[in-house]
Amino acid sequence: MAFQLISTILIAIALAMDAFSVSLTKGFIQKHLKTNQIFYYGIFFGFFQFMMPILGFYFGALINEFIASIASIIGFILLLAIGLNMIRESLQNDEDELTDNFSFGEVTLLAIATSIDAFAVGLTYALLNESILLPSIIIGIVAFLFSIAGVFLGKKIGNYFGGRFQILGGVILILIGIKILLGF
Repeated sequence: MAFQLISTILIAIALAMDAFSVSLTKGFIQKHLKTNQIFYYGIFFGFFQFMMPILGFYFGALINEFIASIASIIGFILLLAIGLNMIRESLQNDEDELTDNFSFGEVTLLAIATSIDAFAVGLTYALLNESILLPSIIIGIVAFLFSIAGVFLGKKIGNYFGGRFQILGGVILILIGIKILLGF
């Protein structure tokens, strides 16, 4: 039992790393986020990290082949589009005019893009015929905590670098998308 719990926590940490990286990036560039908006990052990332293993578990073998073949492509496309948009906005606007707005749509897309690998974890639990509820709860909580920590840390670091840091944020999102696409 202890080994399963430790394994689940390690899986949760591994799954939360993309959410942490994206949250860190958003903290770099969204310097005026309110506390409740920061918690939305945690809630959205945590929720999707919680739900995707459950969905993967229940869809199991039905769509295993299909989803496995396109999941990384979907994650890559979402992160590429958001990253390119951030770079475009940074190059078109003065430093004072950079988009610092919170968007539920963008947070949702980022949460989905970074939680697709959690769907595959749910498939694995289904194939191993193991319970999924407790692991999903742990995965969701870890993603929630890592996302909030990422935004706070990003805001702290981003204050030292100025508005053009949005270009680096876009590049980071694109690199995370490439990592997902290549399966690293």
